[in-house]
Amino acid sequence: MLKVILVIVAFLTSIFVFGQTHEIPKYKPENQSLYNEIVKMDSIFFTAYNKCDMKTQANILSEDIEFFHDKGGLATSKKDILESLKKNICDKVTRTLIKGSVEVYPINNYGAVQIGYHKFFNKLEPNQKSIPSKFITIWKKELDGWKITRVISLHN
Repeated sequence: MLKVILVIVAFLTSIFVFGQTHEIPKYKPENQSLYNEIVKMDSIFFTAYNKCDMKTQANILSEDIEFFHDKGGLATSKKDILESLKKNICDKVTRTLIKGSVEVYPINNYGAVQIGYHKFFNKLEPNQKSIPSKFITIWKKELDGWKITRVISLHN
């Protein structure tokens, strides 16, 4: 019985060790057209964000938005999110996408997930260093275009 247990432990250990030796593959878009669409939508949304174009932001945010912020928690009211953007972001903060950081993956019968890094610059604190932070955005393809339904915003 001890031999059987040792063989099982050795087998499981080899699987664990073998799994840890593989490097993470370099990202290559599975669907270049989808990648281009999502990067374009990101640009449209954050151009509006940087210019305080509340109408464009409202058109892109889904009515059932869920915004998860590692510091601020969960927000689920589109109205409240837009009001917060207007109050706290407009003419104060701009966002820059980190080139080469974006990955886009299709979600069958729904849309896409976008993962990447971006920086925020606070105009009220111009000497403050901006550190890249990770984000995950879930995009839904609807009849009237792409909508942001979920966002996970992570800051260091």
